[in-house]
Amino acid sequence: MNASLMTAAHRTLPFGTKVMVTNKRNGKSVVVRINDRGPFIRGRVIDVSKAAAKNIGMISSGTAQVCYQIVDAGNQKVSGKGLKAIDG
Repeated sequence: MNASLMTAAHRTLPFGTKVMVTNKRNGKSVVVRINDRGPFIRGRVIDVSKAAAKNIGMISSGTAQVCYQIVDAGNQKVSGKGLKAIDG
């Protein structure tokens, strides 16, 4: 994953899907493009690039409770299976 781009990794969403990720602590949001698979750490549902993390204020913490939603799936079909809000 290129740290300077607004990208993210997700286990199931199709590559190219655009997702709005919102930091639940501060309400800041960023739109990222899925370009990788992961995360493969239990309890995590999406990994964002360093640039995206900086935009939503989670650089110092490294992780954050977020919610996310698809904003553009292109012409691909996307099921709701991989979508959920993460509660803390």
